[in-house]
Amino acid sequence: MRPALLAFAFGVLGARWWPGLPPAWLVALFGAGGLVLAGVAQRAGKWLGWVLFGLAWALWAALRMDADRLAIDLNNRTLWLEGVVVGLPAQSARSVRFELGDAVSRRAALPSRLRLSWYGGPPVRSGERWRLAVTLATPRGQVNPGGFDYEAWLFARGIGATGSVKDGQRIDGERRGPREAIRQRLLESQAHPRLGMLAALVLGDDAGVSPEQWRLLQATGTVHLFVISGQHVGLLAGLVYGLIAGLARLGWWPRRWPWLPWACGCACMAAVGYGALAGFEVPVQRACLMICVTLLWRWRFRHLGVFTPLLLALATVLALNPLVSLTPGFWLSFAAVAVLLFGFSGRLGAWSWWQGLVRAQWQVALGLSVIMSALGLAISLSGPWVNLFAVPWISLVVLPLALAGTVELWLPWGGGPLLWLAGSALDILLGVLTPLGSALPAWLAPQLPLSAWVLASFGALLLLLPAGVPLRWLGLPLILQLPFAPLPKPPWGQAQVVQLDVGQGLAILVRTRRHALVFDAGPRYGNGDAGEQVVVPSLRRLGVRRLDAFVLSHAHVDHSGGGQALINALAPTRVMAGEPQQAPRRWKAEACQDAQPWEWDGVRFKPWRWAAAKESNPSSCVLLVEANGERLLLTGDIDASAERALLKAWPGLTVNWLQVPHHGSGTSSSAVFLDALAPSGVLISRGWNNRFRHPHPHVLARLAQRAIRPMDSALHGAVQVHLGRGSAPEYWRQRPRLWRATSGSGGG
Repeated sequence: MRPALLAFAFGVLGARWWPGLPPAWLVALFGAGGLVLAGVAQRAGKWLGWVLFGLAWALWAALRMDADRLAIDLNNRTLWLEGVVVGLPAQSARSVRFELGDAVSRRAALPSRLRLSWYGGPPVRSGERWRLAVTLATPRGQVNPGGFDYEAWLFARGIGATGSVKDGQRIDGERRGPREAIRQRLLESQAHPRLGMLAALVLGDDAGVSPEQWRLLQATGTVHLFVISGQHVGLLAGLVYGLIAGLARLGWWPRRWPWLPWACGCACMAAVGYGALAGFEVPVQRACLMICVTLLWRWRFRHLGVFTPLLLALATVLALNPLVSLTPGFWLSFAAVAVLLFGFSGRLGAWSWWQGLVRAQWQVALGLSVIMSALGLAISLSGPWVNLFAVPWISLVVLPLALAGTVELWLPWGGGPLLWLAGSALDILLGVLTPLGSALPAWLAPQLPLSAWVLASFGALLLLLPAGVPLRWLGLPLILQLPFAPLPKPPWGQAQVVQLDVGQGLAILVRTRRHALVFDAGPRYGNGDAGEQVVVPSLRRLGVRRLDAFVLSHAHVDHSGGGQALINALAPTRVMAGEPQQAPRRWKAEACQDAQPWEWDGVRFKPWRWAAAKESNPSSCVLLVEANGERLLLTGDIDASAERALLKAWPGLTVNWLQVPHHGSGTSSSAVFLDALAPSGVLISRGWNNRFRHPHPHVLARLAQRAIRPMDSALHGAVQVHLGRGSAPEYWRQRPRLWRATSGSGGG
């Protein structure tokens, strides 16, 4: 049974790397062929059959999900629809985000699940039925070298469309779910200012955890403690089992009820009940399955072995949701348990509780470091030490108080004193975490060759072996080569140019062999900015650890919004701005118009600003980059008047690549400007379905008339140009992925 389960799991997981959606006939062939081999072949052939069947199972789920996406002709259309709110809505002061299930409309067929935002809308609660006017959009996420893959997350959750609510009315508000009722009672108690974080511990509802708190938890490696994980579920099941076993040992358990079946059954029900309360996310599914399987075999007095419960849980989770492997949480949850089982099994002798805790922390930190770096997740440098205190503090103090305090709210005398104690205990923990998070920020590994990951994985495996194994120490240099592995760099006289996909804004990296410059830092969002969420992670994944220059074209928030995060993380040596008087004083920005041309590694840079500009957009700093005779012109948001001034200042200028001014607005990219520069390709940075309707149809028509190739971040994701090589550009969105939509227009 175990080889078949393992082969099935390998097949399902293999679909994650399938290059795009396959044809249905190929999936059917894989499935039928796999079942035949699994039924009639021997050993290796049988295992191959299960691998093929698992692959077909996952690919079939992907095809079903793709068929459930919003039809392209409904993109950016506003429809009246009805549906039921599922999950826990995330309410903020300005908006509410929620998911709608069983959505129906009289005018069109809709996906089964929608993710909606309502700016300025009323409170929305789980279980309510609403009639809404929604502007729908096909699922779309920004595609960059680093940062969160929103599109993969939507695909894995079965969300076929996103949308913005324009109007609506509640039809039925009586069917409120139990999770919503508990959250409402918890938040209304006002027992402690940390109730948002306590709700994350009790319900798995992270809407109340602020971005600053998430950054602190990430830096200290304690995120796993503030989402309901297997550790929380296992703790509750263990407490229930231990309580019944203790009562039986003391003789206080009724003799007519055999204590072992009751202990196993009640512990299993406690785990499943807590999992249902938490929304059954992947770590909770894994924990519930492992706990129930282990307790069942414990009841029957059988020994399962070390890895069988984990393997059963893995195969079951993948069978229920084959697309769950697209989420990082799946890999981290199962990998952490596998590392602990491997690290603690087959060892001689006994350890004290503190030895076991220390060993568990360094094993998990070691084993997950390779996986997290491969997934593009930040690795906490202080996590192994912080968790020595944080894990028992949360598990034995904060969580029991939070659960008991939540139950207390339904008692006649319940006023929340236990919740106040839980929040105060949480304050103590955060007081410990804050200085550590500031002193040791998380580290994000760059994108390295496959060989580097293989060597690091082998090194981690060596270090997890029992002490005394020959050459075990060789694992340490194999792990340590990750931060020191050589990275590809542009040759002398060439430059790597990457226009990042930051939505309605601009951020461009220009890197020579030994230097790096960023032109603009992307927009500020409602709850964050592109600098922190996109630009910094992408630069680090590309191997940029510091900046020699940060050029801010002008002060508008779609260009400057991520500037502070960029400066905090990468500490640029020089800051240059088109409007230095508008930049914060601590940036010490110098005026673009006063800057002199310079050269890095054989690549020349020449700045310019229109001195007569009266408004912000035409005041943009312009930067000309030349490598091996190939030129790129970065223009910010200059308008047609500034374009004419630029042509007058630099007569006879021609370029190979042009960043289209002002995201392709109708006030820029004049015919005279395009004719004079004669670019072969243009970079367009703008948001998908943006409200400004960029790029303007007239601009697109001018580009088409001149056979100029547009490279659009909304259509192509991040775009890379190797300046000085004369090669074709590279598009991140065109890298085939199972979940990625590559077709469709940009809505204007």
